[in-house]
Amino acid sequence: MSDYLNQFDNYLRNVKKVSENTRLSYLRDIEAFFHYMQDIQLEPLKATQSVISGYLDKLKAVGRSDTTILRTLASIRCLYKFFIMQGYVAANPTRDIKMQHIDKPLPQILSGDEIRLLLEQPSIETLKGCRDKAMLELLYATGIRVSELINLNIKDINLRTQTLQCSSGRAARTIPIYPSAVVAVSDYLYRVRDLLTCPESGDALFINLNGHRLTRQGFWKIIKEYSQAAGITKEITPHTLRHSFALHLLENGASIRDIQAMLGHADISSTQVYTLLMDNHMKEVYNNCHPRAKEAP
Repeated sequence: MSDYLNQFDNYLRNVKKVSENTRLSYLRDIEAFFHYMQDIQLEPLKATQSVISGYLDKLKAVGRSDTTILRTLASIRCLYKFFIMQGYVAANPTRDIKMQHIDKPLPQILSGDEIRLLLEQPSIETLKGCRDKAMLELLYATGIRVSELINLNIKDINLRTQTLQCSSGRAARTIPIYPSAVVAVSDYLYRVRDLLTCPESGDALFINLNGHRLTRQGFWKIIKEYSQAAGITKEITPHTLRHSFALHLLENGASIRDIQAMLGHADISSTQVYTLLMDNHMKEVYNNCHPRAKEAP
C-alpha cells in the first residue's frame, strides 16, 4: 500500500498542485484509511461503497468530528479519482456516499485597531522582536498562508520593487508589499538575520533563534504571545492575519477577483466567504453604532 501512497503523493504534488497543508492532510487521511484496509485484510482497489461507509462509521464511533469525517471522505474520494485516472479501478466507490453538509464557522477577523496593536508588540531592539515584527508585517501586507511564510527563501522577496514572489499552490503569484512592511523585513534582513544563521540555515528567509527554518508550530507560539500582550481576546489562529488582510481589502474597494489572485485561491468560491464576512461585519457595526438600531419596535 505504500506504493499507492507514494503515487498519490506524486499526483497531489505535480498534477493537482495542492497546497502543502492540503497535501499533508490528504496523506494522513489516506494512510489511516490504508491501515483500516489492512486490518480488514482487503486491498484498497477492492474497496466498495459499503466498506468505505463502514470506515466512516468507525471514525464516528471513536469520536471523530463531523468536519474531520467530511474531510476524510473528500480525501478518499480524491484517491479513487486518481485510481480511475491510472486505470486501477473502473468506478469511484465513494460516488454515492452522502453526508450532511456542515457549515464551516466564519473565520475570526481582527479590526484595524487590533491589527495595529498586534504589530506594535514586538520590540525591534531585540533579535527575536525584529524578526517577529518582520513576519507579522509581511503576513498582513500580503495575506500569504503561514505555511507559505515559513517556506519563503531570501530570493522570494524583492525589497527594491516592494513585491513578494509566492510559488506554492497551483501557480506562482506576485504580491505587493506596503512600505512599512518593506522597512520591517529590510531591518531584519540586514541587521538581524546574519546574527541568527547557522550552517543549516540555507536560504530560508525566516529562521528561529537556533538558526533553523522557522516551523508552523514556532510561528503559532509567536502570534499567540503577541496577541495576549496586545490584550486581544478573540481566538487567534495562524490564518487570522490572512483573513483580516482579505476582508480589509474588500471593505476598502478591492474586487473579489483581485483578492482571489492575491490569496492564491484556485476556486473563487473560497474567496467569496469574505463577502459573507463583510455583510456580517456591516450588520454588527450598524447594530452597535446606529442610534435607533437597539430601540424596540
